[in-house]
Amino acid sequence: MSISPKVTPIYQTSVFTFEDLNALEAYFQEPGQHYMYTRYGNPNSEELAQEINKLERGAGAVVTSSGMSAILTAVLVYAQAGDHVLCAEEIYGGSSSLLSNELTRLGIEVTYVPTADIFSLEGHVRENTKLLLAETISNPMMTVMDLAQLAQVCQRKGLKLVVDNTFASPILTRPLELGADLVIHSVTKYLSGHSDVTAGVVISKAEADSTRAAQIMRTWGLNLSPFESWLGARGLKTLKLRMREHSSNAQAVAEFLEQHPKVQAVFYPGLFNHPQHAMAKQQGNGLCGGMLSFRIADDAEAVNRFMHALTHIPFAPSLAGVTTSLSYPLGTSHRGLTKEQQEKMGITVGLIRLSVGIEEAEELIADLGKALEAI
Repeated sequence: MSISPKVTPIYQTSVFTFEDLNALEAYFQEPGQHYMYTRYGNPNSEELAQEINKLERGAGAVVTSSGMSAILTAVLVYAQAGDHVLCAEEIYGGSSSLLSNELTRLGIEVTYVPTADIFSLEGHVRENTKLLLAETISNPMMTVMDLAQLAQVCQRKGLKLVVDNTFASPILTRPLELGADLVIHSVTKYLSGHSDVTAGVVISKAEADSTRAAQIMRTWGLNLSPFESWLGARGLKTLKLRMREHSSNAQAVAEFLEQHPKVQAVFYPGLFNHPQHAMAKQQGNGLCGGMLSFRIADDAEAVNRFMHALTHIPFAPSLAGVTTSLSYPLGTSHRGLTKEQQEKMGITVGLIRLSVGIEEAEELIADLGKALEAI
């Protein structure tokens, strides 16, 4: 009796066996046809990579141990000691820490580009500049990048464009189709979607770049475990449904917060007053995602009272799970920035980031309303 499982089994093994020397030679001569060691490749990690690659419509993808290792891999595909990289000023704090505190120690220079200069790059590009790193939707201020325009300026300047597409997901936006060279995700977030996986992925427009990313992953030991690969692939199956619900709920919550007297500002691309509203709707296929930020009084005690008054929404410094959670950028993701950098980005004491889940929107609004009244 032949066995044909509908779901790929978990290949929870660190090593694979060979029949003889001929089988070993076949492994090296026919890449992708055999497995030897899970750091080099595993059926579960390859399944996850291939499924994400289809969604992003790339030439190849490599999964990694976390979103941070995906960023590291992407930068190292194009840059080495003596090179210079550009990074959008509005970026995840972990990304800026990796660039400024670690990659500079390897001899890679880093310059942060203000949002006002991002579509010209005038005065920022050097002879040794290799790439620009940016986010489709910035963390935490929800600035939406016009990726087609950004790709054009990078092409004119001879730079590679690396886009962190975590906040959008390929359901909203596919950066490779808009001109990006590499796309990265924290699979931990929307792609997996259930707050039970730590993983990353790098998707390439060019097959040679994917080959290089795989080499970096193997050599640096950035591989993803079989079990987490299996969990990621399972979560991916509901991504389209989840993103629609995330977006619908976030729109309703943003509209509620926008009219509340104790909320000073709301940052969500789905609101008409968002600076990139029209472009965001077009680039996002009519959806704006499940992430938003809002500002209450710049008073730590007011923030604490708000958090304590919530019944169903926990304070959890991550995002994109099926259940709603809030985060505090000043004290978590962006605490490593200088006070001047925080203020310039608008990250103040009263700024709260909300990851809107797929619960009933009415329940979320009622919980948020009750907490706002407690301020």
